[in-house]
Amino acid sequence: MKLHIRHETKYIFDAPVPFGLQQLRKTPKSFRNQSIESWSTEIAGGRKELCFEDYHRNTVELISFEPNTRSVALISEGVVEVEDNNGILGRHEGSTPLWLFKRSTQRTKSGKGVAELVRSLPKAEPLEKMHALSVAIRERVNYEIGSSHPEWSAEDSLEAGSGVCQDHAHVFISCAREIGLPARYVSGYLMMNETELQDATHAWAEVHLDGLGWVGFDVSNGISPDNRYVRVATGLDYAQAAPVIGNRIGAAGEQLTVQLQVAQQ
Repeated sequence: MKLHIRHETKYIFDAPVPFGLQQLRKTPKSFRNQSIESWSTEIAGGRKELCFEDYHRNTVELISFEPNTRSVALISEGVVEVEDNNGILGRHEGSTPLWLFKRSTQRTKSGKGVAELVRSLPKAEPLEKMHALSVAIRERVNYEIGSSHPEWSAEDSLEAGSGVCQDHAHVFISCAREIGLPARYVSGYLMMNETELQDATHAWAEVHLDGLGWVGFDVSNGISPDNRYVRVATGLDYAQAAPVIGNRIGAAGEQLTVQLQVAQQ
């Protein structure tokens, strides 16, 4: 399936901003079941300083603000072809060792909630256990927009009993690592059946299983990724795969808007 994607992130400041830097991770990965036919990023109110590939093999664009700017628009657009692989990506590649993906972060550090959830899982083969884990998380953490905070950890989400796709992914990753499996966070695009227009990117998790390699799980939707999913960035948690991160000088307030369109070509 070929998907056309347009992703615009816009900042409007209430006072001039003398300087700012942003890291963009909006460019989809070219990987086995996914190929980029075209992709470009346009910047208004700033300029691209450089582009590089980080140790997760994410394409990173470094953007600087124009001096004393009052608005910045970051527009990425292109066409990606995706084949359905039932969520199975296969063997691990790259120089990053698999053991790194067993390492916990502030957002994926396990505690009482994660330990209890893992103990509740049935004794089963790893793949079956991961599917059971996805169901268990969805039952314990209700999907509720606006109910969580971007800095929440897996334990915070379990305690609150609600969250969004980012929170579901963090809980899954934390539980998988508690079991002893390598796991990682994925940010990307999802073509929805009911609408082309969205106000946020999507997130899910991948776990590495012997004999299969990396396998994806979208806890929020209760499925493994198919050809409606476009993988953009991966990392140990959200912080390493976020579409836009950065900082700026000045105390100006900001208004952030995100417009995302994903449709079949």
